Amino acid sequence: MQNLGSTGRDRVTGFQGVITGHARYLTGCSQLLLAPPAKDGAYVDGQWFDEQRVVITDAAPVVLDNGQTPGCNRAAPKR
Repeated sequence: MQNLGSTGRDRVTGFQGVITGHARYLTGCSQLLLAPPAKDGAYVDGQWFDEQRVVITDAAPVVLDNGQTPGCNRAAPKR
C-alpha cells in the first residue's frame, strides 16, 4: 500500500484524515484507516472506509521516524 501517510477523504461522508492503516480481508475487501487531526487538543477516533471510497487529497505522505523508539504509543483503534 503506497498511500500510507497520504491524506484522504471519504467520497460518501466527507470524513478526512491521514491514511494510517490498510487492511485486506480474505473476502477481497480492502479498507483504509483515516485518522483525523485532534480537535481542541483531544484525539478524534480514526474510521475505516472501503478503499474505493477514499480519494487521495494530498499525496505528500506524512513520514514518521520512530527508529529510536519503535512501538505503539496508543491503543489500537476501536471499530
